Amino acid sequence: MKDRIDVSHERLTHIQKAIVEIETFAHTSNLNDFLNDSFLSSAILYQFSVIGEAIIHVETSLLEKYKYPWFKVRALRNLISHEYFNIKLDAVWDIIENDLPELKEVIETILDNEFKI
Repeated sequence: MKDRIDVSHERLTHIQKAIVEIETFAHTSNLNDFLNDSFLSSAILYQFSVIGEAIIHVETSLLEKYKYPWFKVRALRNLISHEYFNIKLDAVWDIIENDLPELKEVIETILDNEFKI
């Protein structure tokens, strides 16, 4: 059985991979594509859902060491999962452009600081 630290490491790695997927999808797209291509928006929303679910399984004491609004990550996951009919895709695109780079940076910092081999 995995211990909590191993689970945290694994889930942070899942988050890192999901961020790369979102960046890959968004890199070749723009807001108009995102708003009008349901495959693209569904793929990106799924990756945000992965991020939100994974963060739930990362040790709170570990996250608290790093300044970031973690509640927003969970809130977006809850919106996607439970309030999907209220999702504003332009707001999600704004998250991709303005918030995702900071999340990527803090996840990479945590992995480097806490799990460097």
